[in-house]
Amino acid sequence: MNNKQSLANTSSNNWENIVKSYPEANFLQSPNYVKMNELLGNKTIVLDFEKNGHTLMIVRNAKRGRYIEIPCGPLIDWKDKSIVEEVFGKIRETAKKEKCVFVRIRPQLIQTPDNKRLMSSLGLVESPMHLAAEHTVMIDLTIPEEALLANMRRQTRYEVRRAEKQGIKVTCNNSEELFREFHQVQAETAKRQGFVPPSLKVLLAEREAFHENAMIYVATTAEGEKIAYGLIIKEGEEGDYYEAASTMLNRKLPGAYALIWQAMKDLKAAGYKRFNLWGIAPAGQPNHRYAGVTTFKTGFGGEVVEYIPAHDLVISKIGYLKDLVVEKARKKRRHL
Repeated sequence: MNNKQSLANTSSNNWENIVKSYPEANFLQSPNYVKMNELLGNKTIVLDFEKNGHTLMIVRNAKRGRYIEIPCGPLIDWKDKSIVEEVFGKIRETAKKEKCVFVRIRPQLIQTPDNKRLMSSLGLVESPMHLAAEHTVMIDLTIPEEALLANMRRQTRYEVRRAEKQGIKVTCNNSEELFREFHQVQAETAKRQGFVPPSLKVLLAEREAFHENAMIYVATTAEGEKIAYGLIIKEGEEGDYYEAASTMLNRKLPGAYALIWQAMKDLKAAGYKRFNLWGIAPAGQPNHRYAGVTTFKTGFGGEVVEYIPAHDLVISKIGYLKDLVVEKARKKRRHL
């Protein structure tokens, strides 16, 4: 096993080999995500187990206690008990060395009874907070464009066609100016819709780390008025609709529909196999903060995917109990 402190200099070929072995991998386990965190001053640790797995760990320094995040990982063969035990043994060892209270993991495993039992068998407990999108819509981009349209809900397809008739245009680029504009519009969107947006510092770090793999899409009227924005991040075989923003015009014009449809076509043309719409409300939770966008996203006809929720590997029981009190209160306040 190789234990590296950074993957920032890892060659694209190495990452491509990881994706070939673990096609479920997305940008949250990529070298570019390492670089983004380093730009933000976060310590990153990468565990490479030769052919047995890959794990990107991000050390977080919170007032309530130091902890580690493993978003959408580790990338391992979960059916091989010896490999799983080896990887989790090293994760625990690393967390202790870093003096962490716990490790928060959201694996790329579908929510099933067997996978829930697997988490318990590893000594993991379900986390009070989410880590990455646990409920999402995944669109298969390997099918023909006509089939993508046919799979949409009738109303969604109508809105896509209405956008075309109204001359709504969608463009994209990754200029710093556009990222700053996106940040401003998203801050206004967040006030209306009640969510916490990323800081400008985070957005600019994403832009610098991912380069052309992080693009801001903008839908405008025929006259050039801005309607909707979307940050699309591409990595491995997946494109992600990671962040969004809109102006008041989006309430009456189908700008967001045009934006998603254009992104789908662009990702398909570039050879990406799936489009992750990144975050919907769990079934039966009408007060969830994603409830408002769930109908919109599911209308595009993809598969609703429910991953195993975030789980915690507890290192310090006393420190973890203190963290639980804070996070449960935060979860209730944010309607998560």
